[in-house]
Amino acid sequence: MADDEQVIANTLAIILNQAGFDARAVYSGEKAVEAIDSFQPDMLISDVIMTGMTGIEAAIIARTKLPKCKILLFSGQASTADLLEKARAQGHEFEILAKPVHPTDLLAKLRG
Repeated sequence: MADDEQVIANTLAIILNQAGFDARAVYSGEKAVEAIDSFQPDMLISDVIMTGMTGIEAAIIARTKLPKCKILLFSGQASTADLLEKARAQGHEFEILAKPVHPTDLLAKLRG
């Protein structure tokens, strides 16, 4: 769970852990990429717009390192469409949820 807004990352990680998932919160795209090496998650959930590395950049690296890792991105920014289009042009497709992400919607995506 990556978001540069620490309260969001922490809250969603707590909700996921209480729902039976093994979730960890990190606060940047760079930290998400670092965590992939040690944690090897089944899914990366990340905000798109973060300081430094974007969630899309982190997702591309995650897919390279862990091809079976599912990716779920979320964003409240209009500029996300341009970033997604650039990723699509390079052959990367990502699902995106609008921020704010409601915990029940997130859990439904994870279980669905």
